[in-house]
Amino acid sequence: MEKIMRRKSRKIMVGKVAVGGDAPITVQSMTNSLTSDVKATVEQIKRQEAVGCDITRCSCPDEESAKALKEIVKQVNIPVVADIHFDYRLGILAAENGAACLRINPGNIGSEDRVREVIKAAKNNGCSMRIGVNGGSLDKRLLEKYGEPCAEAMVESALEQAKMLEDNDFREFKISVKSSNTQMTIEAYKKLAAKCDYPLHLGVTEAGGLRAGTVKSALGIGSLLMQGIGDTLRVSLTADIEEEVKVGYEILKALDLRHRGVRIISCPTCARRGYDVQKTVEELEKRLTHISKPMTLAVMGCVVNGPGEAAHADFGVCGGKEDNMLYIAGKPAYKVKNEQIIDELVKLVEAKNA
Repeated sequence: MEKIMRRKSRKIMVGKVAVGGDAPITVQSMTNSLTSDVKATVEQIKRQEAVGCDITRCSCPDEESAKALKEIVKQVNIPVVADIHFDYRLGILAAENGAACLRINPGNIGSEDRVREVIKAAKNNGCSMRIGVNGGSLDKRLLEKYGEPCAEAMVESALEQAKMLEDNDFREFKISVKSSNTQMTIEAYKKLAAKCDYPLHLGVTEAGGLRAGTVKSALGIGSLLMQGIGDTLRVSLTADIEEEVKVGYEILKALDLRHRGVRIISCPTCARRGYDVQKTVEELEKRLTHISKPMTLAVMGCVVNGPGEAAHADFGVCGGKEDNMLYIAGKPAYKVKNEQIIDELVKLVEAKNA
């Protein structure tokens, strides 16, 4: 199978995390607590870190939130991006208080003079930036030109903003062109990728709840990644904050682009199953979220496909009539009863992760 060839892009730094170039594709998320509530925000970021989040983002809608970053960044291990809208002064304040990156939207931050002030603050404080273009908040001039939000309008907006940063001798930035329309998102990123070499931050914005949002994001982000487009990603879900990170890694794992934690291969179950595969997988997913080392676990209900899948996994279980065969490194190891399956697999995985 041919390996996906990534588009060549520049490399920038978001704090200590590299984005673009030959750096691994990073997984991002965002907090939903009031950023001014330092304790709650730090607690959320710690939860994101536990499931492998590389970079997080915090809303800074007011002065108190921007100033709170100073204490937040001291207590977490991953870089924090400040999400800035409307008031350019909050971007300056966030940069001065420890933000590793400033996310600005060209459609709502104001005049070029104001953007220049934000650029100056980013330079002075070692911040990178993200040009964040959203289909739902395009500049009125572009909406009048194109008649409606479209891929062409988003790309034009992004390139205009990029030129403004370049004209001010600032190149430490990445770009996103997101829409809640999956096809428009894909089209915009493809057009943008062909016109610049800046790192691209992938995402389908306002994707929806856990199930619908996962499907939309997997289609949008996944199709772009398959074409080599994308250097970092955020899966936008109306769900628990950890889920965005988990889904992000699942997309990368499915394409063999980056592996973290346990990849579970499981059958859809049928009348041949020797144990309750669905409940077993659900429990394993809960109990193995803390695992960071990449490994594969085959959870198969019967001997039709079980031995074949287990032969290519680090650990596996194949359902039998009375006992179930546990596999280690692709080889049959020993038999276990139904009630022992979960504990035995967790024990094996945790030992390998140690």
